[in-house]
Amino acid sequence: MRPPIDQAIAFYPTNKLQETRQFYEETVGLRVVVDQGDCVILEVCPNAYIGFCRNDNPPGEDHRIVFTLVSNEVDAWHERLSQAGAEILFPPKDNPKYRIYNFFAKDPNGYLLEIQRFWDDNWRE
Repeated sequence: MRPPIDQAIAFYPTNKLQETRQFYEETVGLRVVVDQGDCVILEVCPNAYIGFCRNDNPPGEDHRIVFTLVSNEVDAWHERLSQAGAEILFPPKDNPKYRIYNFFAKDPNGYLLEIQRFWDDNWRE
């Protein structure tokens, strides 16, 4: 049996720390829980966090890195991010292959931010 895991933090490098913090704090609405100067950690939901750390090398656009928020309010998220001027790759739509309703936006680093809703509540099985 493995030891328990109490929290999860995913860290991403950025050379645009202030713009990235502003995007996730103000546009997305996440709460900063730790500001270490060169790193900032934001709460996504209880016990799940995302962190960004300053790195002078630009991360470039890496479409393999996707930060996904799961919400039943995909259309409301689309409206919020659109009104804030976020770059939206396509409007919300059904994705039959993965049985989700989703859309993608880009953050200031070019990382993909996906907002999705599962078609059914049995996705964890």
